[in-house]
Amino acid sequence: MTAYESIIYETPAEKVARIVVNRPEKRNAQSFRLLYELNKAFDAAAQDDAISVIILAASGPDFSSGHDLSDTDRRQALADFDTVGTWCGFGCAGAEGRMAAEAEMYLGLSERWRNIPKPTIAEVQGRCIAGGMQLIWPCDLIIAAEDASFKINPIEMGVCCAEFFHEPWELGVRKAKEMLFTADFFSAQEAHRLGMVNHVVPAEKLTSFTLELASRIAEKQLFALKLAKEAVNGAQDLQGRAASLKLGFSYHQLCHSHNQEVFGFPADMTLMKRYRGGQTK
Repeated sequence: MTAYESIIYETPAEKVARIVVNRPEKRNAQSFRLLYELNKAFDAAAQDDAISVIILAASGPDFSSGHDLSDTDRRQALADFDTVGTWCGFGCAGAEGRMAAEAEMYLGLSERWRNIPKPTIAEVQGRCIAGGMQLIWPCDLIIAAEDASFKINPIEMGVCCAEFFHEPWELGVRKAKEMLFTADFFSAQEAHRLGMVNHVVPAEKLTSFTLELASRIAEKQLFALKLAKEAVNGAQDLQGRAASLKLGFSYHQLCHSHNQEVFGFPADMTLMKRYRGGQTK
């Protein structure tokens, strides 16, 4: 078995793997290491013929606080891990290096997990913020505790949308705009009403409910499950999802370049606040 620093990999029931993001002291902020360990764990479950369903969970009170902003040296970080895409030039200056790194680590990994040919279920408690959505949205099903809440706040950081631009597909067009414009938290109940979440359950029953659902699905023929997932994903892609992801990612990179030129990078929040008030100097 692979040794992980930020992940727990377990098999709590027959044909079910459970991958637990395990940085509770950081509210499961996504370091570069965590993302690549998570990718390795997904690979292990996907390649294990004894596994039919994969659960993604997180330890501690909150599912994820988003990206770990203390990780800044993308060139060194990506030299330490086996990259999965074909982008290169992670250490290049300006937009070239930043776009390459984010195409690999954020858009690339999230899209890769979305296309795992086995059913995946996200088990979400507490807060799930910004980059946390890039962990749960690739999953086929989302089960939320009653105390779960969600926040999509790239605009608070001067960026139009996240790297994995799935908001319109998860929330519908009008709610996607509202959640992006306001950056407000929304509840598990609201997420369920919008169709982003499949079930909302009491927090104390979250793990047992998710495992029971996974076990029921795992009783089905795996090949049929794989093809059912391929069919639904294919229908969504034929509606334009893949093209919209590329558009959102491009605008996201434009915001980065704008912020670099106007404020420096990372953006100086004092300057950002002045800019929002109409002052650019």
